[in-house]
Formats: sequence, C-alpha cells, structure tokens
Amino acid sequence: MSISFFLFTLGLVLVYFGAEWLLKGAAGLVREYSVHPLMVGGTVVAFGTSMPEFVFNLFAAVSREDGLALGNITGSNICNMALVLGASGLVLPLVAVREVLTKGYPAMMLALIVFYLAALDGTISRLDGAALAILLVVFVALVARQGGYGVGGRASEAALAEAAASREAAGRKWVFLAAGVTMLALGSWTMVESAVRIADLLGVSPAIVGLTVVAFGTSLPELATSVVGALKGQAELSIGNVLGSNILNVLFVVGPISLFHPLQVDANLLTAHFPVMLAFGLALWPVFRFRRRVGRREGALLLGGFLAWVGWLIMPYL
Repeated sequence: MSISFFLFTLGLVLVYFGAEWLLKGAAGLVREYSVHPLMVGGTVVAFGTSMPEFVFNLFAAVSREDGLALGNITGSNICNMALVLGASGLVLPLVAVREVLTKGYPAMMLALIVFYLAALDGTISRLDGAALAILLVVFVALVARQGGYGVGGRASEAALAEAAASREAAGRKWVFLAAGVTMLALGSWTMVESAVRIADLLGVSPAIVGLTVVAFGTSLPELATSVVGALKGQAELSIGNVLGSNILNVLFVVGPISLFHPLQVDANLLTAHFPVMLAFGLALWPVFRFRRRVGRREGALLLGGFLAWVGWLIMPYL
C-alpha cells in the first residue's frame, strides 16, 4: 500500500511539472511566432494532454477491455468539461474569445455527437474509425489554416525577425514541449496504475475504478495544464486545451484505435453516460454564448454537476 501511495504522489509531481513545462513551451510559441493561443491550446497542448488517454486505451483495446476504454473516453470528456473548466474558472475567470464560440465549441460538439452516433449500433467499427480519422485530419488542417496567426492574421515583421534571430531560444521551447508531454504521459500513467492498485486493495468495484479513477487520472494533464494556465493568465490556452482535448479524445484516440480493433459499446454506457457527456457539452453553450466567460459562479455550477455525476455513479455501490 505504501509503495502505491508513493507512486501516486510521484505521478502527481510529474503531472504538475509536465504541465508547467508544456505551458511554458506553448506560451513561448504564442509569443515568438504570433500563433493564436486558442490554436496552440487546441492542437499542440491538447495532443500532449490526450496522450494518456491514447496510451491507456491502446492497452485496453489490446487487452479486449472495450468497456473500460470507451468508459475512460466518456468519463474523461465529462471530467474535462465539468471538473477542468470548473476548477480553472474558480481559480481565475476564463474569458471566452469569439473563436471559442465560432470554431472551438462547435467543433467539440460535432465530435461528441459523431462519437455518440458511431456508438449507437453497439459497435464502433473500422469504418467508423476511418471516418473519425478523416475528421481528425480535417480538424488539424482547418485549425492550422484558420488559426495560425494572431488577431491581425499575419505575424508582424518584428516577430518574424525576432524568431529568425532566436533559433536557440525556439529550440528550448520545443524541448520544454517535448519534456512536458513526456512527463504528463508518464505521470498520468503512474497515477492511474497506482490508483487502480490502491482501489483494488481497498476492495472498490472495478467498474467504479474504470469510470472514475481511470477517467480522472487520464484527465489530470488537462486539469493541471488548464489550472496552471489560469494561474498564469493564459485563459485561451486553458479553454482551447479542454475543447481540443475532447475533440482529440474522440478523433485521435477512438478513431485510430477502432481502426486497429473495433470497439464494442456497453449498453449502460449508451443509455447513461453518453447522455451525461452531451448534456455537459450543451450546458456550455449558454456560458460561451451569453456570459462569454467561465467565472467563479459558472465554475462552481460545473463542479457541482461533476460531483453530482460522481455521486450518482458511486451510490449503487455504497
């Protein structure tokens, strides 16, 4: 038990510093190349923070644990919208820029709806996986094309000159990015493995572990990165990270894995947890559309909804 707690703590440390380094590298790219923060949060950072889901679900698929894999993705998406945005909003109100409403949020909802429709027949087939993989390519291409630069739409001459004159500094930023991604993935995997071992020693149901501990564990990079981003005033990175991570959880994780191994969908997942995931997604629309920010009140409501969902999961096992 003591070794498991030690590994859990070690994983937490790796996740925190991984988030720090990933954010440092991403923020450096924003400043140096005038890349829009929402693009960086929605692609570079989101790819990095989605790696634990990809690694975990790849091993789950190889082990024929389809329910655990899809439960992890569904639960992770719920954690991102309710826990991560809620906690970040409580730390510091996150202002939602226009691109969130016109690009990021619609893309996320499209991915969640396509995910649900692909699962409706009880199997996410290789054909479904191919469609998701194609959507992934389209998503990355559109983000790179439309969000590649700052507000002015083009990097300034001064920014370009500074970038050309600081190749060494740029290299360090990519080192921070790579190290951050590595530490996030390693730390999250360590935390998940040790948490599952602790839950097993305490006699907690494996179903609860899969839907809560595993989903929470693989969402730790998003939580750490978004909270650190909020503390450092990088609101667009935080929101972009959540939206992009949910999109990539579906397109980058479920798509390629179902190409390799079609995933069988548990009936309870379809009737209970997919609707909750879509409901949290729809609940964000009035927040982004009318409030234009995730403040402390919105953060408290999202966290309250998350705790209610966790309580609903745990109640039958108490």
